[in-house]
Amino acid sequence: MTFLAQILVGIVAALHLGFLVLEMFWWNTPRGRAMFATTPEFAAESATLAANQGLYNGFLSAGLVWSLIASDPVGFQAKVFFLVCVIIAGLYGAKTVSSRILFIQAVPAALALAAVLLSR
Repeated sequence: MTFLAQILVGIVAALHLGFLVLEMFWWNTPRGRAMFATTPEFAAESATLAANQGLYNGFLSAGLVWSLIASDPVGFQAKVFFLVCVIIAGLYGAKTVSSRILFIQAVPAALALAAVLLSR
């Protein structure tokens, strides 16, 4: 179970690194606009906000990567903390932006958290 937990945490970290790239660098591109169903005008007006959001996703990714390389008990504690942060962010995003966020962000983090807790 420990190996599975590490893999799932790594996947969540990679997802958030991808969110960083999308929100910080691809927001105004056709791909970024298509993923978020935004117009060129809205994307231009909200680019600073999206970049800020992307930066926060980068911090979540960095925390998860740190949790993978840190020794226990810190590694375990960091995994739990950052996965719970991701779950809360995913639930909030699903409620306020799009229900898809529940499945893209919160569910993978919840599965990773379950695996981390079961591997203890």
